[in-house]
Amino acid sequence: MNKFIETIIEKSIILIAFSTVAVLFLIAFFIFKEGIPFLAQYGLPGFLTGSTWLPGEDKFGILPMIIGSIYVTLGALIVGVPLGVGSAIFLVEFANKRIRNIIKPAIELLAGIPSVVYGFIGIMVLAPWVRINFGGSGLSILTASIVLGIMILPTIISITMDSLTALPSVYKEGSIALGATTWQTVIMVLLPGAKSGILAGIILGMGRAIGETMAVIMITGNAIRIPTSLYDSVRTMTSNIALEMGYALGIHRSALFANAVVLFGFIMILNTIAILIINKRSK
Repeated sequence: MNKFIETIIEKSIILIAFSTVAVLFLIAFFIFKEGIPFLAQYGLPGFLTGSTWLPGEDKFGILPMIIGSIYVTLGALIVGVPLGVGSAIFLVEFANKRIRNIIKPAIELLAGIPSVVYGFIGIMVLAPWVRINFGGSGLSILTASIVLGIMILPTIISITMDSLTALPSVYKEGSIALGATTWQTVIMVLLPGAKSGILAGIILGMGRAIGETMAVIMITGNAIRIPTSLYDSVRTMTSNIALEMGYALGIHRSALFANAVVLFGFIMILNTIAILIINKRSK
């Protein structure tokens, strides 16, 4: 009887695992089924390099959205990576247990806050501050970069902490025994030793930033143009899909699915790079 129950549980777990993979393939199949015919008809080069998005005139160029996504994502990394890696180093190497027990749950709490809350804070607090101090509308690349930089902190901090704590203790002990200070040990021994894991955390944070939708819609201004400064409004690929899918029909709808195909490709490439780095580190 016990063996029968164990067999049922085992088969159920296998079924759940395969169902998760099946759902992923169904999503990918649906996106590509709807988007690939448009790319074949319109042409991938023209779609990627076109700077005009006017669905009413059958002009579909997502270059402004691609550049907007890249600028916002790079800005988020510029904000989030130094803060994330620095926070992880502090918590692992310098903070005492009491401070770590206070800060670490607070960081984990950041991951559970809905993105719409980040967007609301960005609109009400950050955008007016940017508008007063730097000009423009306040709904800009700079505002989005700061908000997304904060949103990716839990990912970068958690993976960096795991990478640092997974290093053999002899690394640190050997460095200290040779006369290096704690800070020298961190810079010259621990960070190089954990660089693969840290890089994987940065790439996963990048994937979170490039795939964010709700907060980005609220704080970027959603202007379809190629930005020339940090204070310009932009529209990202995710925002483009979310804003227009509700009323899109015909070729317009197909163009948005093609946009999703490009976005899917970006995220899959980032995730593949992260997996390769993690596998390299484990070996």
